[in-house]
Amino acid sequence: MSELKGICVPICTPFTTKGESLNVDALEAHIDSMLKAKVHIIAVNGGTGEFPFLTDPEKRQIAEIAAKRIDGRAKLIVQTSALRTENAIELAKHAEGVGADALLVLPPFFEGPGESGVRWHYEQIARAVPTPIMVYNIPQFTGFDITPAVYQRLCEIETIRYIKDSTSNMLRIEQLAAQGAAVFNGCDYLNLYSLITGAAGCFTGAGNAIAGELVEMYDYVLAGKLSEAVSLWRRLQPLNTLLWTLPFNPVAKAAANLSGRPVGECRRPVLPLTPSELAQVEKAMKIVREGYASRESRAA
Repeated sequence: MSELKGICVPICTPFTTKGESLNVDALEAHIDSMLKAKVHIIAVNGGTGEFPFLTDPEKRQIAEIAAKRIDGRAKLIVQTSALRTENAIELAKHAEGVGADALLVLPPFFEGPGESGVRWHYEQIARAVPTPIMVYNIPQFTGFDITPAVYQRLCEIETIRYIKDSTSNMLRIEQLAAQGAAVFNGCDYLNLYSLITGAAGCFTGAGNAIAGELVEMYDYVLAGKLSEAVSLWRRLQPLNTLLWTLPFNPVAKAAANLSGRPVGECRRPVLPLTPSELAQVEKAMKIVREGYASRESRAA
């Protein structure tokens, strides 16, 4: 199995109207747009996909649709976290069945266990399913921090191969990369810096709106064209920053909608952006568009 690397977009989950049910047509179209942008990895049922508000049948349906639509043209990660280990195993087995390239798994959250219990949780999943695991570290929501030292110990579990770190701590990305971890940056406003410092890739909600631009930036870094990467990043940075300074999922969906990828609104109780917040997203997307218009004009 090839290694996961590059730009991973945890796609938004499109709903009908205000979240009553899945919008399958919009989901398929959104996946197609990611493939057209040549993203390396598509992730479903993640935080950007509003997994806390999805039923288990919906999660399975989304994974099935994604696997069929992708059909080997990109890698597929399925987020299979659950509070109960038994439920996490059920979701992991289903993801394996549809052909997921990796499982994204949180430690049990909300007054969850300490390190020994977290390790036990991952061990049970690994014993039940051979699919590689990407450990998902976002301690501000789980209450448990998978530090570089903890991750190194977790890697004694054979199928743990990757870590998505969403601490928004650049030093943490550097530490993980330095110890040889295949780390994916999970904080959008650190995308460029994490790639330069040795991250395997970026797990970026901004990709729902600017997937092709982020792939282009990744290619520049890979080719050592850092001045081009920095120039492009300056146009992308405002949107990437807004994702972490305004409500994340409403920003991701608003930006996707503005990019011509209609994914609708978040499922209630998550509300749309206020008019003033939406204006900030519109301004950030305008900066992206104007940058490309200027470049095309110079090329002509």
